[in-house]
Amino acid sequence: MPTDTNTHTQTHPRSHAGLVVLLIAEAMNLLDATITTVAAPAIHAGLGGPVSDIQWYGAAYTLPFAVLLITGGRLGDIAGRRRIFRIGVAGFVLASLVCAAAPSAGALIAARAVQGAAAALVVPQTVGLIRAMYDGDGLARAMGSIGPVMGLAAVCGPVLGGVLTHAGSWRAAFLVNVPLGLAVLAAARLLPEDCSAARPRLDLTGTALVSGAVGLLTYPLITSSSWPWLAPSAVLFGVFVLHQRRRARRSRSPLVEPSLLLGNRGFPAALVCSLLFFATVNGLLLVVVLQLQLGAHIGVLAAGLSLVPWSAAMAVSSLVAGGRLVPRYGARVMYAGLGTLGAGAVAAIAAYANSPASGARYPWPLLLALAVCGVGQGLFVVPFFTAALHRVRPHETGSASGLLNAVQQLGGTLGVALLGGVFLRAGTVLGGAEAAFGTAIGLLALTGVAAVRLVRSTGAGTSTGPAA
Repeated sequence: MPTDTNTHTQTHPRSHAGLVVLLIAEAMNLLDATITTVAAPAIHAGLGGPVSDIQWYGAAYTLPFAVLLITGGRLGDIAGRRRIFRIGVAGFVLASLVCAAAPSAGALIAARAVQGAAAALVVPQTVGLIRAMYDGDGLARAMGSIGPVMGLAAVCGPVLGGVLTHAGSWRAAFLVNVPLGLAVLAAARLLPEDCSAARPRLDLTGTALVSGAVGLLTYPLITSSSWPWLAPSAVLFGVFVLHQRRRARRSRSPLVEPSLLLGNRGFPAALVCSLLFFATVNGLLLVVVLQLQLGAHIGVLAAGLSLVPWSAAMAVSSLVAGGRLVPRYGARVMYAGLGTLGAGAVAAIAAYANSPASGARYPWPLLLALAVCGVGQGLFVVPFFTAALHRVRPHETGSASGLLNAVQQLGGTLGVALLGGVFLRAGTVLGGAEAAFGTAIGLLALTGVAAVRLVRSTGAGTSTGPAA
């Protein structure tokens, strides 16, 4: 990967204000990945359409977000990161207005896709612009602020969506982006312009191939279509891999840095971990609020607030993991996170099993189970990103971080499709919730296998010093 033109020896004079701008923009984009989780039933009631649209309201955003993240990062390398950042924020604001005014489910889904594409222009610029503003210890601290913002934004999205939908309507969940986005645009002048010295080429063919492969993988999970849809998806993934190798041999800037996937450095295991873990988390968030609204018949506000224990517990456990546990025990803290999240899932199944058969009563023990899940997520996320990037070389950092972000969003999409489908296709809301949490436990077991491989391959299992 090319190096940046900016080789700083001092921190940019407006770096702290610029960092706030970047983090607000990143949080805004990541919040929207899950903000329809609670509002989706209300949207469906207002706009109509098939019940599978509930899953598409989220997937239509996260799919283009995932597959265009690396291309968005390359555009920043070529045209300037601040410029692409501004274009992305402006597009996000306009798409949010269209979402708020959508007259039909199809129009909303289309606007959500545009929102996701705009977010893919914004988020990849964060790392490059932070590197342009900070050096040394300041750079490490600034980079360390990204992880908690990412995790909390994803979990707090459903809570915010529930509050806004209750206060006004589901359209308010999109309108809130407008003043926030305009403020970010106005403050973007605080950011330095920055681009790559040796500017890479765009890999539009690779982007098209991976977009088609991911779309064909997700479609049958959401629509319950026949599994033969997966065959062309596998073919497109294979063609994509061959295309990346050919571009690498010709030194033509492949979409994915091939060296990341070669050797015994654990990065492929990190990608599998990210895919499975975030599929589990995002899918479970959807299942919880669907059961509460469709089964217990509670409103959007109560459904959103029901996720507060998860969000609060994750915030606390992230701080403890980063400040105390990871410096002492290294990436092995991931195992504790997965075990704790699995225990929370078992407790949730027990809470559902002890509810009335109709599911019409609020399952109060579920709140404790969700808090345990939040503790598990916080314990996993902090050491995971430290371990995933442990042996990434400097020239691979941009591609590695972009790929991790993309796989995280793709995992969220697949989790909503898979666990949401398990829930919606069950005979009862309680049975669907239990089945979805049981499936999630299986996904966590697979995540554990990949985590073991990651730790052994990277050698990050022991103390690594203060965790970013």
